[in-house]
Amino acid sequence: MQSPTIYPFVAIVRQDEMKLALILNIINPLISGVLIRGDKGTGKSTAVRALAAILPEIDVVENCPFQLPPGSNHAICQVCGPCPDPVRVIRRKVRVIELPVGATEDRVVGSMDLETAIKEGERRFEPGILAAAHRGILYVDEVNLLDDHVVDLLLDAAAMGTNTVEREGISISHPSRFTLVGTMNPEEGELRPQLLDRFGLYVRITGIPDPMARVEVMERRAAFEQDAAAFVQRWEPESHALQAQIQSAIQRHPLVRIERTHTVGIARRCIEAGVDGHRADIITYKAATALAAWRGRNQVADEDVETAISLALPHRLRRLPFDEIDRLP
Repeated sequence: MQSPTIYPFVAIVRQDEMKLALILNIINPLISGVLIRGDKGTGKSTAVRALAAILPEIDVVENCPFQLPPGSNHAICQVCGPCPDPVRVIRRKVRVIELPVGATEDRVVGSMDLETAIKEGERRFEPGILAAAHRGILYVDEVNLLDDHVVDLLLDAAAMGTNTVEREGISISHPSRFTLVGTMNPEEGELRPQLLDRFGLYVRITGIPDPMARVEVMERRAAFEQDAAAFVQRWEPESHALQAQIQSAIQRHPLVRIERTHTVGIARRCIEAGVDGHRADIITYKAATALAAWRGRNQVADEDVETAISLALPHRLRRLPFDEIDRLP
């Protein structure tokens, strides 16, 4: 059974677009994450934290601070010593690593282990958040409040897929490929365009206008607070069904094909929207194939392309104010 401290992902009421964007990033992590923009109290953080319970499992070298898979290049084992022979492998869920808004550079990229240096006279690297996030999801709540320097570090790691740290005569590079998921409240400021474009998909959520749906939100939250274990058990069948559907989509995704007419259509829509560069085209392509897999098809359909466009283009229409980008031309 799921941990009673985790609110079930399937129990989140009427935020289908947000849940879909997160699921697409599970199916294809190369979509490059999602930015969830909405008012306070709309379930943004709850949805991301609840995501952990339905993530797929991966093989990881036991006790590896860099989350390396078996059979990978272990040259960076100079940091934690030689790997055992044979290498011990464990199977665990993909992790959601949270980046605190006030995180320092050393906490993010890693730092020198001063205690070891003082006691043993050896210089040893202490991995940071970017090491823990490798092959996982890096979640930044209130991403628009991040320090600019930390934002630059995230951009570098996201672009290169590696994190390089040079400290006191030691130079360490380790893989750091992660799915970036951010939430933000527009009342607290906007994002730098450089960071905004790094998010593959974008969703904007608001409070639910339907009174009965709002009542359902209240009732579910009250039930969770009254007896979390019973509430999680109530949603366990739906959670397992969602996990199975995601696993099926992951397996189907490499088989999905997209016709040239659809790729040409994506390119034309991006040109018409006036987006900069080619990232929008690529992300829309990836999202459309993931959508087809999610919907149980081996061929991308028109509706997959339209949905992908609605998720991949809005935040890249930089010529319009944010309040006007939720409807595409």
